[in-house]
Amino acid sequence: MPNATISDVARLAGVSTSSVSNLLNGRSQRMRASTRDRIQEVIDRLGYTPNQAARQLKTGHSSMIGLIVPSVANPFFGIFARHVEEAALEHGYQVLLGNSNRDPEREYRYAEELWRSGVRSIIFGTSLGQYQHLSELIDRGMNIVAFDQSEAPGTTTPIDCIGVDNVQASRLLTKHIIALGHRRIGFISGPIVTVSRKDRLLGYRQSLEEAKLVFDPTLIWEGVSENFGDTSSIKLGRLGAHELLCLPEPPTAIITINDMYAFGVYAGARDLGIGIPDGVSVAGIDNISLSEIVVPPLTTIQQPIREIARLAVERLVARIEGQRDIPPEHRLLPPELIVRESTAPPKTKH
Repeated sequence: MPNATISDVARLAGVSTSSVSNLLNGRSQRMRASTRDRIQEVIDRLGYTPNQAARQLKTGHSSMIGLIVPSVANPFFGIFARHVEEAALEHGYQVLLGNSNRDPEREYRYAEELWRSGVRSIIFGTSLGQYQHLSELIDRGMNIVAFDQSEAPGTTTPIDCIGVDNVQASRLLTKHIIALGHRRIGFISGPIVTVSRKDRLLGYRQSLEEAKLVFDPTLIWEGVSENFGDTSSIKLGRLGAHELLCLPEPPTAIITINDMYAFGVYAGARDLGIGIPDGVSVAGIDNISLSEIVVPPLTTIQQPIREIARLAVERLVARIEGQRDIPPEHRLLPPELIVRESTAPPKTKH
């Protein structure tokens, strides 16, 4: 049938238009299988496709949301993107993904292009401390949820912040390593300028202070990258390991800003003939799938990534569908320590 409508599909399938809409938008979990099959048969027979332009005119918004992450070169952000997509589909939305390398100008170009395409809501996973580069779009009505961000200073319009408690994440790791008997504990990261990295360094320092251990700045390695190091994490972790493990008094344990840096430390330790954990204990953050299959399996922090993605999408959908005046939410979820074989008591005493 040329120019078939959703009403045509509903009439021929003997269901309501809302039932057809639920199927088209991935909300048919509670629908009887026979009903789903009947609707799908009519859709296929009529060659019906939903008119997204018409939907946008009717509802005032696109069926798309944006997702801007630093780089899917880090598998963590690929996993996060998958969970965001799953949550979005449950609400009838699709996801447009961009990699920003944490570049404010690139973020603005992505956001501006999304705005022109009718997209009014974006999840940002970049952890930048300021959002002035997006203030014009926010003033126009762009909805933003910031992931991995404890707060969004410098803005007066609503920006929701949902992520993990990064201070607590590194506190858990550091306290675990201190409890094993380590007293010289290194910290390897790219440039510590984002909110999440500052928070993770803060948690490390707080735990040292609570244990009455002296903070040694020579044990902090921030990388040599011109940018944030998101696309070269393993390389930077390897370089950091070379430098810290060649100190006159090297650390007996190293905490890294994420699992990818930890894998780089594995490579650097191997280059130097140092075993893990016999020569140095290593711990990361993120618990990506590779963490449990490297040798030895990596001690790390599990982020509630699926829950973060779900909450971020739900917050956007609430704003898209009429709740723009609700107060901004700053919500940090608890991390979980995953202890594996990469951490053990030190072989040397200090």
